[in-house]
Formats: sequence, structure tokens, C-alpha cells
Amino acid sequence: MHIPDGYLSPSTCAVLYGGAGAGWYGALRRVRRTLNARMVPLVSVFAAFSFIVMMFNLPLPGGTTGHALGVTIAAIVLGPAGAILAVSIAITIQALFFGDGGITTLGANCFNMAVAGSLVAYFTYRVVAAGAALTARRRVLAAAVAGYLAVNASAFLAAVEFGVQPLLFHDANGVPLYAPYSLRVAIPAMMIGHLLVAGVAEAAISAGLVGFLQASDPALLFNTSGLTGMTEGASAAPRGSLTRLWTTVGLFLVLTPLGFLAAGTAWGEWSAKQFSSEPGRAQIAAASRNEPLPAAAPAGLQHLAGIWTAPIPAYAPQFIRSRTFGYLLSAMFGVGMVIVASLLVRTWLSRRNVESAPQ
Repeated sequence: MHIPDGYLSPSTCAVLYGGAGAGWYGALRRVRRTLNARMVPLVSVFAAFSFIVMMFNLPLPGGTTGHALGVTIAAIVLGPAGAILAVSIAITIQALFFGDGGITTLGANCFNMAVAGSLVAYFTYRVVAAGAALTARRRVLAAAVAGYLAVNASAFLAAVEFGVQPLLFHDANGVPLYAPYSLRVAIPAMMIGHLLVAGVAEAAISAGLVGFLQASDPALLFNTSGLTGMTEGASAAPRGSLTRLWTTVGLFLVLTPLGFLAAGTAWGEWSAKQFSSEPGRAQIAAASRNEPLPAAAPAGLQHLAGIWTAPIPAYAPQFIRSRTFGYLLSAMFGVGMVIVASLLVRTWLSRRNVESAPQ
């Protein structure tokens, strides 16, 4: 679902930047009153978690790969506003430093995964878990349903964005300028794998983490529960809440090399060079219901593909010979960037509070 540069027209990117911008603006307004010493670390830990989870590539039908998002547990703990910010931070770091998703398409990727994903996850969870106690099993079920629908909603949006490109943007001969496949191809190609695998992975992760929080720190589930008072046994969050959350992130981080084992490219993330090589063309065709390919990479894709060169493309530092160790090092770097951003925001907030305090 990380759409690269060149697959969406500039006008499509502008519209989706507008949609993402509206989501960012609303999220910032919503959390402005709660953006304090407690909120910032929570946003940062779920940004780091989302970043790590997206590195676990899963094999999908057709020889492609996909991944969970980590957006659901963020929406359940932080609410949709906090989740939008956390997942957007993760996606931005992925695009800027690792070339995972484009710069022109950053708005589209944030709109699909952070904005839409958070809203779908949050409202689904609230509906399914309505009235249930914090430790009720129905909340685990609600998290699973919310995760499954959130990932598939995000994938569906990406599929539609891919699929409308040939219809709206083509040359005089009808050759697509950007994403080459119509809705008839894009929707099944994207959705089958996410319905069968990636959505299930998000559901399992979300349900498992809600169960973990019910046992260890149910107070973290209260803010989005819809309940009017704390339930028995959940009157206050233990002091070690953040420690446990960061420990969980650390465990996932250590396991990130497992995400490198899934071979193949995500559907719709092929490079311009793959359109020109026989193995690449065969892979694209196999993943796209054997629909005919353009004779060459679409002109818009060739033009925009090189607009940004990430310093660590494909999570593979050039100075590291071992691809597996390089993948782990990239994960550590990404989490480090989230922590640095968190510290900078906390420092700014502390200074702002001191300046605004009455003398």
C-alpha cells in the first residue's frame, strides 16, 4: 500500500494531499489540548510500532507481498487523532529515509493508511465493543474486526487510486501515463491478498495486543472505550505502562529480519526498470491476472520515479554486506528517528509551558 512516485498523476496526488492535510489538521486540533508529557510518548511508541509492523512483509497470492499496519491498536489506545499522527509519522520516515512509498504520493499513503485506516479502525471498534467492560472478551473480538476492516479499507482506497489512473490519464493513443492497470485488474489484485492474509495479520496483532493490555494495563483502553467511569481493576495505569509498550516494540524490532524472508514486490510498487526486463515483466503479469503490459514503463512513472533518492533505499544500507543485518539496522534507525522526534516535541512543549506559565 506504499504507493511509489510515478503511479499517481500530480493532480491525484494534490487531491489526496488535501485529504491527508484535512486529517492532519483535524488530528492536531483534537490532540492540542492533550499534547502533554503523557501524550507525546504514547504517540511516539505507536509510531515506532507501526513503523516496525510494516517491515514484516507477508507473502500474498500472485507472488506479491503485503503487511499489517499497526494502525488499529494505535486507534484503540490513542483515538483516531493520535493514531493519524502516529501512523503518518511512521509513513513519512519510511518515505524520506528508505524510499518506501513516494514523496509525491506521501499524501495518498497517509490518507489511505493513517487517516482512513484510523477512522475505520476506531469506529468499528467502538461499535463492536459498545458497552463492554474493559476486560471483556468482546473487546478482543472488536479489535480483530477493526483491524481486518481497517487494512482492507486502506487497500481498497489504494486499488481505486491505481485503477482510475488509466481511465483519467493517458496519451493520445490511450497508453496509460501512470499506473497501467484499470479498476478491473487493480481491485482484485490488491484485495485478494489483503482479504486473505494482510487483514488477518492486522486482526491477529490487534486482538493479541488488546488482550495483552487487558491483562497488564487496562487503563490504556479506557479513553476510547465509551465508558463513563473506570471499571474495577482499571482505576489507574501502572507506572511501567510505557516500559511495557517499548518492550513490546523492542521484541518486534528484534524479529524484523523475519519480514525480509517474504520474496517479491508488493503489487503496484514495481520500479520503472522492472517494466523493461523480462523477469520483471513476467512478475508483473503474474501478479496482474496476466493482463497485457505496456511496451515500456509509463511515461509519468519514468518521469517521477527519480524525484527523490532515499539515503537508505529498500532498507538496505550500502555499507552493510549482510542484507538481513542491514534490515535490522534500518529498523533500529527508524525507531531512533521516532524517538528523536518525540524528544524534540517534548522539549518544545516544556519550553512553551514555561513561557506561558504566570510569573
